[in-house]
Amino acid sequence: MTFLKSLAVWMLIIPLAIFNGLLRDTVLAPELGKHVALPASGVLLCLLILLVATLILPRMVHGTAKVFWRIGLLWMALTIAFEFTFGLATGAGFDKMLTAYDVTTGNLWSLVVLFTAIAPWLGAKIKGTI
Repeated sequence: MTFLKSLAVWMLIIPLAIFNGLLRDTVLAPELGKHVALPASGVLLCLLILLVATLILPRMVHGTAKVFWRIGLLWMALTIAFEFTFGLATGAGFDKMLTAYDVTTGNLWSLVVLFTAIAPWLGAKIKGTI
């Protein structure tokens, strides 16, 4: 049951990530430039993920720190799988998808993915449930 609940909570992150990308492309990049918008968008997405992990996950899932670390690893794996599945379905090649992991371009996606793994534990810690 914990798996299904954590999966449901992770699915809330998908529309937030899409909204974040739209905000980056339509507002942040035109106003701030791509070199500022890209890292700002990464930080914003981390904050949105932390918000979900803090406000929603601990209400639905109860457990030890180990449980929340496992959820984080699950979320990270789901995020990577979703990204590559969606990318391939829309015609993006592996080369293009892998550029998102190059932090030297200002893209913080690799840090977002790592933060996704930490967020469930951190959210439970902030909420005081572990």
